[in-house]
Amino acid sequence: MLEARSSRAGTYRAQPSGYRAFHPAPLPPDPPLQVNGELQVLLSQADRALGRLDGSVETLPNPDLFVFMYVRKEAVLSSQIEGTQSSLQDLLAAEANLFGMENLPRDVDEVVNYVRAMNHGLGRLATLPVSMRLIGEIHAELLQGVRGSRLTPGELRRSQNWIGPGGCTLSTASFVPPPPELLPEALGALERFLHAKDDLPALIRIGLAHAQFETIHPFLDGNGRVGRLLITFLLTEKGILQKPVLYLSHYFKQHRQAYYDHLQAVRDDGDWEAWLTFFLQGVAEVSQEASGTARRILALREQHRALITDHLGRAAANGHRVLESLFDRPIVSVNAIEALIATTYPAANTLVARLEALGILREMTGQKRHRRFCYQPYIELFGDTPQGVAA
Repeated sequence: MLEARSSRAGTYRAQPSGYRAFHPAPLPPDPPLQVNGELQVLLSQADRALGRLDGSVETLPNPDLFVFMYVRKEAVLSSQIEGTQSSLQDLLAAEANLFGMENLPRDVDEVVNYVRAMNHGLGRLATLPVSMRLIGEIHAELLQGVRGSRLTPGELRRSQNWIGPGGCTLSTASFVPPPPELLPEALGALERFLHAKDDLPALIRIGLAHAQFETIHPFLDGNGRVGRLLITFLLTEKGILQKPVLYLSHYFKQHRQAYYDHLQAVRDDGDWEAWLTFFLQGVAEVSQEASGTARRILALREQHRALITDHLGRAAANGHRVLESLFDRPIVSVNAIEALIATTYPAANTLVARLEALGILREMTGQKRHRRFCYQPYIELFGDTPQGVAA
């Protein structure tokens, strides 16, 4: 039987059907957080790491191209936490219409939707604050036409859900979120907390909000992905990052069981401090990794610009145009390059061959017709090596 050993985060209450559901307490926690000692040190480290990341991204010639790939990497990792198998390579291939969707993993649509949901939310932040309305819009984009699309996308659940191993019931679940009639009140309290005017550090507020959203679990599907998107949107809205380039799914996926255990310890023991310690460690770690990736992108670009200048002669100008386009679309065809540089197909084909010889492009279909080429060194910076897809 589910029982809370502390009521700091909420309590489990018996429902008419006999199971026990969690009733979350509003934020901030009571008794108040103890932001001192290790937690204060981690907060300072995370703040500094985020500042360095923000500066590193701004040094890039076009920061939005860095965002382009980071959004996609996050989409892949956050979706993998929920059981999808598609890789970054699969997502890029789908967006490039590489082989036709029938030859890609069936769940790649879910990752494509994640990218669309994230971009939709980031675009809406210009006119709409992070709110339940925005979260509903994001959820609708996330589930449109994919697994879970029949589970009322964009709408709060009207039935009880639960979390636990396959085959478990409401009575044997690891966690039962609040009943549906409590959702408007719980989400309203969360929205007020997000925009409260007090001296709570922004990163602490974001960490608390993510855990509270996952505890409320307001949708029948997609709660984990939306909750992780919430972190990104809040970092951007609060001006902590100028570009949305901190994605914690890599950290949460690496430490998946610890992630779930810390969230459950909040509910059962009111241990907000341990969760925030875990969360801030992730912010610092992922920020440092992203800063390193930004530096490597800059070095890679300069290395390849030099190769093009030194080896392509009069074709160097077109080579540079192709190179810059690859940071936006790292999978291309000869036809796409023909259109990009406004030349003939044979000239574009020759340029592609020369870029391939320099190690900048790699043919990935193994075919003589309908070939596609990837900017492999760039994709590898994001931890995903193209291996080709069977046609």
